[in-house]
Amino acid sequence: MKFRSRKDALLYVLFLVIGVLAVLIFINFWNAPSLNREMLVPAFALLLVLGLLLWIAMGTSYEITENEMKYRSGPIKGAIAISDIHEVVVGKTMWVGLKPATARNGIIVRYEKFSEIYISPDNNQRFVDKLLKRNKAIVVTRHKE
Repeated sequence: MKFRSRKDALLYVLFLVIGVLAVLIFINFWNAPSLNREMLVPAFALLLVLGLLLWIAMGTSYEITENEMKYRSGPIKGAIAISDIHEVVVGKTMWVGLKPATARNGIIVRYEKFSEIYISPDNNQRFVDKLLKRNKAIVVTRHKE
């Protein structure tokens, strides 16, 4: 089963800030009396960052197959054996580490001995239910703020 990633307001604010910066740089670039090559590099860099963010926002998804939990977020992709997952923490945000996610208050998946990944499926409970159907030994911890 495939799950889309939930989008958070923080992601939209990030898009807005980078978009406004890009527009301001391009306005400055086009209104300059002569070709201002120094502004071309930051404008191009902002376009690349905006493109990467769009790729991540539109291309983040998770899939639970018979034996694996697959994730994809822009250029980041991978798979985790469901049999290796020993705990999921629901409703907590992980700020560092592997985070193919576009929202806060998602799921931290702990697998193997010390590995963990943060994801933000569109419906946390449905995602956890599907994982538990494949591996009943997974411990579910609900985070309370």
